[in-house]
Amino acid sequence: MQKYNVSFGDKEIALAVEQYGSPLWLYDFGIIEKRIWDLRFFGTIRYAQKAAPNINLLSKMRESGVDVDAVSAGEIVRALRAGFSPKNIRFTADVFDRNALALIKEHSIPVNIGSPDMLLQLHEAGINVPLAIRINPGFGHGHSKKVNTGGELSKHGIWHGELENIAKKAVELGFTIECLHMHIGSGSDYIHLSQVVSAMENSIGRIAAFAPDLKIISIGGGLPISYKRNGSGRMDLEKYYDIWDSARKRVSNHLGHYLQLEVEPGRYLMAESCVLATEIRAVKKMGEKLFYLIDAGFTDLVRPAFYGAYHHISVIHMNGKEANEEVDVIVAGPLCESGDVFTQEEGGVVVSRKLPLAAVGDLLVIHDAGAYGATMSSNYNSRLLAPEVLWERGRITLIRKRQTFEQMLSNEICDE
Repeated sequence: MQKYNVSFGDKEIALAVEQYGSPLWLYDFGIIEKRIWDLRFFGTIRYAQKAAPNINLLSKMRESGVDVDAVSAGEIVRALRAGFSPKNIRFTADVFDRNALALIKEHSIPVNIGSPDMLLQLHEAGINVPLAIRINPGFGHGHSKKVNTGGELSKHGIWHGELENIAKKAVELGFTIECLHMHIGSGSDYIHLSQVVSAMENSIGRIAAFAPDLKIISIGGGLPISYKRNGSGRMDLEKYYDIWDSARKRVSNHLGHYLQLEVEPGRYLMAESCVLATEIRAVKKMGEKLFYLIDAGFTDLVRPAFYGAYHHISVIHMNGKEANEEVDVIVAGPLCESGDVFTQEEGGVVVSRKLPLAAVGDLLVIHDAGAYGATMSSNYNSRLLAPEVLWERGRITLIRKRQTFEQMLSNEICDE
């Protein structure tokens, strides 16, 4: 099994830990550039920044020609701080909070509406920006129930039965509908894809009369990667594009004008670009079970605890000697939580992993952690947020400092 997808290795990870401590996130921007190139067929690549919103990374992605999606007021601020023009930002949500609405009005940021009330609130606020409409086609898909974003049990999007009424109301209120968007879950397959394409074509046909300025089909994201390094899950992107391109051509011919395809990747661009480097702080037996306890917990990487997600794990022996012996190990973190385990499956089932025999002080590396890694970190158990470090052209650069205790407590008020 390939140890690293990134261009750095054990030596560079150990150097980064020596400079910035453990745990830490280490990104390879070269991988992000490669993944952007993979999607070059599409008219627009709109990065779903919730996957990893560090402004250093956002700025470099902007320079690579990528547009950006924002799902909160904070993500709008991040995109603007990273140098994105408002016209290259799209706000996607099912509700507005007041901060988001104010920023959209101030900067005239296009909006992807996910609820009927959003349309009315834009109008009441005196905002007229280009609209996308996110469609819930009545079905969904995903590697976990928690990432299924379609169907009756999903909060996302405009229900397909309401689409024509929403489009008609938008026109009555003076809005221009420039985009139809459909994202219904992560980990698409081709059978599922055919359903999505058919639903999109049907939706466009139903609202064509209300959207003469329609120019974009946004196919959402959800492009999978192979977390288990066995090739399963990775899609043939040319085939994926061809299926959508055929649909685009059919719709364009029907409407009598060109439509462009937009893709909205998050995980696909970011996941393989980053590792979480941690230090083994205890090795102990619990009956017949061997545990490696590391200094990172689900406060750092929550995906295994939240989704039962798999991440490849490797060991760096700091004494310079590779261990030939492999043992069955449960990898767990420091939190006062039984669920703080990195080797678990969906439903909280704890499992062992074959790993080299290691000792306290060795490093444990959790791979493919760039998507929904640092961005989902928290201060639970009053743990500090780990630093983010960038590997680019042979150099290691700090792009987010380790949080201090003073910063963690800075917004709290105590009457003395």
